[in-house]
Amino acid sequence: MTSDAPWVEFDPIAYVDHNYRDMQAEDAEILRIVRDHFADHFRTTHMSRPVSGIDVGAGANLYPGFAMLPWCDEVTLLEHSPANVRYLESQVVSYDAVWDQYWDLLREHEAYRTWEMDPRERFRKAVEVKESSILDLARQEGRWSLGTMFFVAESMTTSWQEFRFVVERFMSALTPGAPFAAAFMEHSKGYHAGGHFFPGCDVGESEVHASLEALADDVKIVRLAPSACVRHGYSGMLLACGRRRQ
Repeated sequence: MTSDAPWVEFDPIAYVDHNYRDMQAEDAEILRIVRDHFADHFRTTHMSRPVSGIDVGAGANLYPGFAMLPWCDEVTLLEHSPANVRYLESQVVSYDAVWDQYWDLLREHEAYRTWEMDPRERFRKAVEVKESSILDLARQEGRWSLGTMFFVAESMTTSWQEFRFVVERFMSALTPGAPFAAAFMEHSKGYHAGGHFFPGCDVGESEVHASLEALADDVKIVRLAPSACVRHGYSGMLLACGRRRQ
């Protein structure tokens, strides 16, 4: 699984340049859906304690962390690759201008327009980068009350059993009732980053649903067909939103 791929060689700069320098239509739609999902949840739910969020397998992607900021006193970016950890830590200090377009999209919703604080300052104060494997989440069940996992479970293994295991680990880290969003590359054949090949697990909507059905309530899965492929070797994106089962 995670040890089988050359994670130490992962090139976050090349990955960001290829995937996020210009916002893809699919990422924009994912952000809108996740934004509205979280905003709807917290508009109708009273939280009795400060909200803590986690982005599992953050990689070199900041926008899942952005999506959690309005409700979180703290956001953990959990990442296994040392190169990605260094990138994330540099972005916490003051994130690059490339990410402004993602924050601007989120600000179209009133929940993201309520601060007087600069978003870079808010991100720096709330976010902690933690270098750790998803396997370590077994010791922290039910710790976080909001969670995201974007393009992780299907991008670290070729095994269906290991894919399900990663999804279960993510869900087990959330408190009962916690809202979540998880995105997957549909029918991924693997991908390159900085000249190195990384694995992919061939999953579709039925496999994503099967991995969540015993763990989550009110699950909605949206399929986004690629308008222009970010890379070869996949057929679309799947976004699952719901709540950790009580």
